[in-house]
Amino acid sequence: MLNEIEEFCAYTEQPEYICTGKRDLSFLGRFSFEMMLDFIGLNRVLTIIARGYLFRDGEYVYSRIDLARRALCAWCSIPDKKNASPKEDWQFRTDFRELHKEFPALVDAQGRGWFYRHVHAVERFITRHPELMSKSTLAKAELLRSGFDKAWRDKVRQYQVSLYSPQTKGAWVLRFDDILADALELGKLQDKTVSFSADEKARIAAELPEGLPQEVVETVIAYCIANKPENSEYVVLPVTNFDAYFGNTSFSRKWLNLFPESLLVREKQRFGVCRVNYRQISLP
Repeated sequence: MLNEIEEFCAYTEQPEYICTGKRDLSFLGRFSFEMMLDFIGLNRVLTIIARGYLFRDGEYVYSRIDLARRALCAWCSIPDKKNASPKEDWQFRTDFRELHKEFPALVDAQGRGWFYRHVHAVERFITRHPELMSKSTLAKAELLRSGFDKAWRDKVRQYQVSLYSPQTKGAWVLRFDDILADALELGKLQDKTVSFSADEKARIAAELPEGLPQEVVETVIAYCIANKPENSEYVVLPVTNFDAYFGNTSFSRKWLNLFPESLLVREKQRFGVCRVNYRQISLP
């Protein structure tokens, strides 16, 4: 969550599908089932990808906006349905196989984008190794198999709605335009790793309640320090992405609720994120 360059690689390079037992979700990579089924948290993923293609040393960033948009289309690409009827056609395309030569890592020659390939690779891996999976994981694989394609095709269409759409279809949705605007504001990818002194680690440890790992607390505090905007007292915490980073849902369902106010004051979580009042973090 702190090394954005490493995070970009996790979203664009070939994943490794491994699992050692029913509690091991390493095969998901830097994603969670919530991200695959409900697409919550993908705004950060897409923004990281856009920033990776927008900013290159020595190049004028605004000349690369169209390239970054094409990269997003390639990553999100899903092949056209076989024997689709004309009634199923829509104003926005979802198959971007022609971008394969430009972005071979993001979309293949059949129009299968990186995310599409990853989700179905996860679903196949679970199905082939049922002895290593929990009942809940097996059930989620079935949901991915039966419902992902339609839901993702609809989402990719939604991403392409214009900011200037006069109709309500453009309201309250995430769009490529939003992603590119955020990417331009956030700038080039950085390694924002923050280190704590022995004294700071001891102060954190003294505040920890039972069941809250110190590594988790240090990671969250470091994220807040590295990402606090200059014009706000708040840091937006991407809770769903932290779940994916830690490899399970313990962060959102358990650990985040255990943070004492002496370390973190937060608002209620909505749509996979919450706001944190960074000034309340007690590190003199």
